[in-house]
Amino acid sequence: MKKVLAAVLIVAGILGVIFAFGNFSKEEIGREAYLRVHIRADSNEEAAQAVKYKVRDEVVKFLTPVVASCENKAEAIGNIQKNLPAIEKVAESVLKKNGFSYGARAAVRREEFPTRVYEGVTLDAGVYDALILELGSGKGDNWWCVIYPPLCFTGTQNVVYKSKLAEIIKKFFGD
Repeated sequence: MKKVLAAVLIVAGILGVIFAFGNFSKEEIGREAYLRVHIRADSNEEAAQAVKYKVRDEVVKFLTPVVASCENKAEAIGNIQKNLPAIEKVAESVLKKNGFSYGARAAVRREEFPTRVYEGVTLDAGVYDALILELGSGKGDNWWCVIYPPLCFTGTQNVVYKSKLAEIIKKFFGD
């Protein structure tokens, strides 16, 4: 009986994912699953590129607890949108500390991105939701990663990944 119930839960979960994504293509489902982050440097000058990485380190530290408890992408986007002024403040603090007078602008928006690979995950070219953080003019090369699911935030703090379905099955069958 327990195995039958577990199988029903698994099938229901799969059907729920299919229903939630409707008539999207495989590529669209893949794109819809991710929230990216792009930190765009002011320019490609060595100093602007170096400070971009310092900004990245502090922004990732700031964002990790903001998204760690999120159970879905929509929640992650909501938490980030609430924190856009704070994200800008973190970036501007790093810029100022390193002698840069330009500011930072943060926004969550949909943008076209080329194909990228990150730790074995390929994100096909297409339109993605993303946190865009522009430093100064934002015309320089960028650093990118995935905020949700949190692919680039795993090394900074102890992030625990949860699966509601796995938790239900574990409760039902025990450890």
